[in-house]
Amino acid sequence: MKLRPDPGLTFDDVLLVPHRSPIRSRSAVDTATTLLPGVQLKIPILSANMDTVTEAPMAVAIARAGGVGVIHRFMTAERQAEAVRRVKRAESFVVEHPTTISPQASLEEARGKMLEADIGGLVVTDQDGRLLGLLTTRDILLAADPSAPVESVMTPRPRLVVAPANERLDSARLALHEHRIEKLPLVDEDDRVVGLITATDIIKLQEHPNATKDSKGRLRVGAAIGVRTPDLPRAEMCLREGADFLVVDIAHGHADHVSVMVSQLKREFPHTPVIAGNVATPDGVRYLAQAGADAVKVGVGSGSICTTRIITGFGVPQLTAILECAEAGRQLGMPVIADGGIRNSGDLTKALAAGASAAMLGALLAGTDESPGPSVVRNGRQFKVVRGMASLSANIARKEIEKLGEIDPDEWESVIPEGVEALVPYRGRVADILYQLVGGLRSGMSYAGAETLPQLWENAEFIRITPAGQLESAPHDVQVL
Repeated sequence: MKLRPDPGLTFDDVLLVPHRSPIRSRSAVDTATTLLPGVQLKIPILSANMDTVTEAPMAVAIARAGGVGVIHRFMTAERQAEAVRRVKRAESFVVEHPTTISPQASLEEARGKMLEADIGGLVVTDQDGRLLGLLTTRDILLAADPSAPVESVMTPRPRLVVAPANERLDSARLALHEHRIEKLPLVDEDDRVVGLITATDIIKLQEHPNATKDSKGRLRVGAAIGVRTPDLPRAEMCLREGADFLVVDIAHGHADHVSVMVSQLKREFPHTPVIAGNVATPDGVRYLAQAGADAVKVGVGSGSICTTRIITGFGVPQLTAILECAEAGRQLGMPVIADGGIRNSGDLTKALAAGASAAMLGALLAGTDESPGPSVVRNGRQFKVVRGMASLSANIARKEIEKLGEIDPDEWESVIPEGVEALVPYRGRVADILYQLVGGLRSGMSYAGAETLPQLWENAEFIRITPAGQLESAPHDVQVL
């Protein structure tokens, strides 16, 4: 039996000590970070791979703001891959594989394709992929006969403006403007469609200059998997749709089956970065690094809807876990991600100052418009549901997915939940939440005299506080309006 001499610390146990600062405005602070080899973020934030937090809408919003989302795995592999596809197609300079349709297809079929893919137009091609025309929502909006063929209302090839496959962004913008068109098909020398540039995508490039994008101008997104044999095909499906990295999503990451899965992923997909976790000790970081992980998530039992510490008695207070794991990560050149326990921008600043390269947020984002959790009203106030992925209902949902149907009620008794379901206040758009969080982080970095995150790591000095210090840190001796 061992007993550590020093108590573990969490965010409320400490403050950061202010330092001399050369920073005149928080706008001068750079919050960029390297999440993984080849994956840079403008803001050090990931949305958690929870089924009440991150599906395609959240991942799109987070990536546009400069962070990145991780699509949860508590759905069929096909649905998860489709969510990845939606993020990758949300915006890009070139749509590489535009959705096509036959000229003989009905307008009803065309409308269904547009709705399914959430797009405003289809490229009409022959069976060899040669361009025959374009069909847009406007063409079918007021069509009297839904059984009429596409070719009866499409814009035919002779009237289309097209460009070569290697069209540059500036040239494409000029062509779209000069001809007052919204879509520019890209064709090869045989007039086969090889891509599509839309005015909407170019506008998005201008609206979201800090967006996290890949080399093709598509939003980046991660996909979570487990450690079972069926998770390898799941990973392959998500990567085929463009997932930029994988997250091995297990509550206790310092385990042999996690190491085996990480090693297998690196063998099967050697060019794909892998994040593994969760761990709470330096040994856990070193263990997963040896298995081949490119980054490690830190946090056991610190999430707001997690009861692991109550049920099992295990865990490490989150600030201590980050401090110790980040030190091991620095020695290995391994980024660590703080996952759990962050409730406000002050906690975010402390987690990063402790050495994390980024932070994963769950409940803090669960109340936003983009989260998939259901909305409820209590006493005239709107809330959204959030649940831990080890909660009873999440465990049952996972078993139903694995068995492709409802499970016997008797099996409910075999589940030992380590999480709860809860309500969080409705918070509006995730972009507004991120603006406040990153604004607080920028201010915090200025107090440390840090223009960059590496400087924050170097300058950070923590001081323990007492319960009286905690009370002093919040509004006190006044009635808050």
